[in-house]
Amino acid sequence: MVLSPVVVALLAAITIDMIVSRRDRGGIFYREPRISRGRLFGLLKFRTLRRDALEQMRATGGHARLYEADPNNLTWTGRRLLKPWYLDELPQLLNVLLGDLSLVGPRPWPAEMVRRQVAEGLDYRNRILAGLTGPAQVTKGEGIPYAVLDSLYLERCSTLSGWSLVRYDLQILWRTLVVMARGEGLNY
Repeated sequence: MVLSPVVVALLAAITIDMIVSRRDRGGIFYREPRISRGRLFGLLKFRTLRRDALEQMRATGGHARLYEADPNNLTWTGRRLLKPWYLDELPQLLNVLLGDLSLVGPRPWPAEMVRRQVAEGLDYRNRILAGLTGPAQVTKGEGIPYAVLDSLYLERCSTLSGWSLVRYDLQILWRTLVVMARGEGLNY
């Protein structure tokens, strides 16, 4: 309920963008297959990619992150509103409610990336529920590899007591809000 005014404003902006720009027309949401606790699920997002880029991504079996790196692939709202403040991730709160994600944990990866990581000996994405945010998302610019940050989080999950882990997760959630407020998402 708290976020409903933000969601309504975003829906209005996306709708206006689709009316004004033919290339930006398409669905408001899209699902991308990801892995959480070894299970494939549909990660829900506001659509940031133009229709043609999204179709190309699906045809080649790629994932959004590769296409989002090119600003020409993004809708106006994707480039100006959704990506800089991570607002495209807001629908993932539904994934949390459905039990596909937790609020904090390693971010869910596409199946192919998880297979490569498992081949390298890192199988934690098959053992833990993925998160809406995590240590890797709040360490912008520190250059620490995802696997190191995810492994440290897993270690803390197994060594911290209940309330200590809750405090740690709340710190990550707070730092996530700070990153969002600063607009430290993708910038174009």
